[in-house]
Amino acid sequence: MSKSLPKRPAKAANKSMPKRSLSTQPLPDEEPTIAKPTTRVVAIVYDGMLILALLFLVGTILTVVGTMLTMQTGTQSSQAQSLPTWYQNLIMTPSFVLTLVAFYGIFWRRGGQTLGMQTWRLKTVNNSGHLLTWGQSFKRILAACLMPALFGIIGSLIGGSRALLLTSAFLGLIFNYAFCVFNRRGLAVQDMLSNTITLKMPKVAHEGLWSGFKNRKKTGNTQ
Repeated sequence: MSKSLPKRPAKAANKSMPKRSLSTQPLPDEEPTIAKPTTRVVAIVYDGMLILALLFLVGTILTVVGTMLTMQTGTQSSQAQSLPTWYQNLIMTPSFVLTLVAFYGIFWRRGGQTLGMQTWRLKTVNNSGHLLTWGQSFKRILAACLMPALFGIIGSLIGGSRALLLTSAFLGLIFNYAFCVFNRRGLAVQDMLSNTITLKMPKVAHEGLWSGFKNRKKTGNTQ
């Protein structure tokens, strides 16, 4: 009398079937969305501390170099002098602007994110979804400075004091992001003028800053 073969346990059959990880399945809301103005302002505050440190370093170096090249140093405080106006306008001011452009340009071109943007999972791309070129980065920076400059000019015409000028320029910066509330798509002024956009990236699709640097480097080597 033949014995029937034992049935394979159901658990064993399940083990042979590949399991799909639930963590890899994107949820319906796990898609890039246009970044909210409050998140973008917080990211700017983060980046602002690093930018101020860079500008301080550049300013210190240029001040030392300018002092050595253009002024005679004395031994008493009454002999202290200020740097020539031409040196401040033609050397220091353009250097500060180039520092600002280089900071954002390098990060935007490599990974679409600055350090502050990475913290809040923000990413700046063009309307095609690609990383910005140097020209697009420079255009976006100029667009972001347009309203602060316009507000600053109006403030200087009204009062003429430096405090009023800086306050007006700050209000112009706030206006850039307050404009998002009135725009149907939630775009800021610099987004519209430069044809770029800042997105809030989902956790699944979010790529770290240094990973972006490495991947961009590998892509360049393979081409």
